[in-house]
Amino acid sequence: MIFRFGFSILILAAWSEPSWSQGNYEVQVYGAETVAPGATMVELHSNFTFQGSKGVMDGQRPTEHQLHETLEITHGFNEWFETGFYIFTSADAVYGWNWVGDHIRPRFRIPESWKWPVGLSLSQEIGYQRAAYSADTWTWEIRPIVDKQIGKLYLSFNPSFDRSFHGPSTRKGVEFSPNFKAGYDITKKINAGLEYYGALGPVTGFDPLREQQQQIIPSVDLNLSPNWEFNFGVGVGVTQGTDHLLVKMILGRRFGASSHPKD
Repeated sequence: MIFRFGFSILILAAWSEPSWSQGNYEVQVYGAETVAPGATMVELHSNFTFQGSKGVMDGQRPTEHQLHETLEITHGFNEWFETGFYIFTSADAVYGWNWVGDHIRPRFRIPESWKWPVGLSLSQEIGYQRAAYSADTWTWEIRPIVDKQIGKLYLSFNPSFDRSFHGPSTRKGVEFSPNFKAGYDITKKINAGLEYYGALGPVTGFDPLREQQQQIIPSVDLNLSPNWEFNFGVGVGVTQGTDHLLVKMILGRRFGASSHPKD
């Protein structure tokens, strides 16, 4: 059922005529779990846009055929707090390989020892991106994270709120960007499912549908080792304001303290 729905979305998107106004550097729906105390997680987020914007728009470089490589380093300080740091880069045939910006992401969670019925954490991401790649250069994201494992089914919801402090979106105030993931354990090592990413506009009144960013990504996660993370997906934009087609991959490695056996 999951694969059938994902295939249908791909077919529908192929018939649309999109226009683009987004940058994808870290395409991920977060789980509530944090990195173990004393451990460090190193992740490489890679994605390539096959169909995106083809020319400079409002001073921003085109997204089509851009390769994005993001290095994320996250350290766990205790059972309820971690901090991540991002280095964003972009490469293409015209401009070469360039540094895009940096973000820092402190995150708090409800410890497992509290035995809540759902996982719950709160992430805040603050940082800078160059104007050639993001019209809004200084931004702040507040991301509540709620997840739940129900047998073989995994669900995670990230109702994010974004605020620009420098750029055209500053006047919009706080904007709503919901993300969602549903995955099913095909085997003990393979989880397949769907990821949804949205940027709907100001909380006081959403943007018209054609200007919203909405993306569906059929994806697969491999649980090959407690210390390794692998995610792969093919994303399609279902609105005119979204990059039409991209492929993304996340490869992560944990170092230091023992990892949670679920990872």
